[in-house]
Amino acid sequence: MKLRILRLGLSAFTVLFAMVACGQNEDTLKVDKVSTFTNIEVMTDSNNWNELTPEEARVIVNKGTEMSWVGEYVDNHEDGTYICRRCNAPLFNSDAKFDSRSGWPAFDDCVEGAVTEVLDADGYRTEIVCSNCKGHLGHVFKGEHFTDKNTRHCVNSISMKFIAEEE
Repeated sequence: MKLRILRLGLSAFTVLFAMVACGQNEDTLKVDKVSTFTNIEVMTDSNNWNELTPEEARVIVNKGTEMSWVGEYVDNHEDGTYICRRCNAPLFNSDAKFDSRSGWPAFDDCVEGAVTEVLDADGYRTEIVCSNCKGHLGHVFKGEHFTDKNTRHCVNSISMKFIAEEE
């Protein structure tokens, strides 16, 4: 008898938990804006951000750095847009990408307003974060004379996704 009551209680709890967990506020399901650069939804509500793997979280949330020369976009030369892996905000256009021979993707310009520069915790470098979700992207270096714009956004591949230009 106790076993049946326990099973019944456990079943009721499971049903109640599922109802509460699945009950979403309409505001959390709403996408705030859609990018004009791609047909990808930009998520400004943190409840809707893309789920990150432990390695992605180590870099994006905990401000880590991926190993040089291992990122999937170091040698990418396709036309398209690089977006934030966490929130899908457009960050860099492929025409701003150049080979800095640093082992990380490098861009001499970003999508206007997409990247925020902040003093790094080390007090020397300038960190770059996604302006939308504040996810860590990498660092920006100025005065190196790699390009006419004299700026190098050194970005972890793992912080981005690439959306190829539609033909």
